This record gives sequence, C-alpha cells and structure tokens, in this order.
Amino acid sequence: MASSAVVAGLALAAAGFAGRYVLQAAKHMEPQMKQALQNIPKSAFGNGYYRGGFDPKMTKREAALVLGVSPTANRNKIREAHRKMMILNHPDRVVGPETSCTTLE
Repeated sequence: MASSAVVAGLALAAAGFAGRYVLQAAKHMEPQMKQALQNIPKSAFGNGYYRGGFDPKMTKREAALVLGVSPTANRNKIREAHRKMMILNHPDRVVGPETSCTTLE
C-alpha cells in the first residue's frame, strides 16, 4: 500500500516538472508560434462552405448550391443529385427536419 502511494507521488512530481518545462519552452517559442500562425492562409479553414444566407423563395442558383450541381446541369444530373440528397437526409434517419424540407424545396 505504501509503495503504491510513493509511486503515485513520484508520478505526480514527474508530471509537474514536465508541465513546468513545457510552459517555459512555450514562452521562448511564442514569437515563432505567432509568426507561424500568421503565415497560415485564411482560406485553409472552411473554404468549401457557402458563405451567405438563402432568399425566402428559393432560386435555381440556390437549389443548385444545395444539391451540389451546376445551375446549368441537365435534368438527369439534377434528379440523381436530388435522389442522393434524399437518401442521405431521409426523414426516417436521424437528421433535422429542416434539412429534408430544404432538399424537397
């Protein structure tokens, strides 16, 4: 019993010293970290998402954005995209009801 308490104490002390070392090293690395974060392009995060809301009445352009097809796509391509979207967002699956309504619109 006593030996396990000693081992636990030594482990906590080692973790404390390691944490202190990491914090001291981080202080020295701070300018380099800031420079590295500034060099990351802004488009690296969230680039594939549509920025902006939708109009109250859906247009062909918005429908194409929802389906992920070109606004000038042919009927078969639109039907196939709609079919895939409805399978992914079927009401019997666990998704929000607004997703299925938007797809049907």
